[in-house]
Amino acid sequence: MEKTLVLVKPDGVQRGLIGEVISRLERRGLRLVAARFLQVSPELAETHYAVHKGKPFYTGLISYITSSPVMAMAWEGPDAVAAVRQTMGSTRPTEAAPGTLRHDFALQVGRNLTHASDSPENGEKEVALWFKAGELVDWKRDTDRWIFE
Repeated sequence: MEKTLVLVKPDGVQRGLIGEVISRLERRGLRLVAARFLQVSPELAETHYAVHKGKPFYTGLISYITSSPVMAMAWEGPDAVAAVRQTMGSTRPTEAAPGTLRHDFALQVGRNLTHASDSPENGEKEVALWFKAGELVDWKRDTDRWIFE
């Protein structure tokens, strides 16, 4: 089963959209395996966004993700990374497909509500960065047999 990280970023938290994000991912058929609401430390933010260090938007990105709490979640399912990214929509909200979270609730890339892992490998790394192994819950839903082949 593939795992992926989803963050409801400060704009999504401030706008009361945590439930909307969770609801859409649950309805999609993905399974929540970990969640925590936290204020992101500068150290965690810098580690998470290390790939962007040195880029012009890096300092603003760190300031933004640490400006207000986030909801961090680990989700799993077959092709979880692709399913989550499709549900979120394009990084640029004005290019996101109708019906996606970003199309429905966002206007600008700097306030695009969520972060989602961009590959299965990064999903594993990011989940491990944000959650300790003991915080992931291994469970099965009765409906899994009707969702997963």
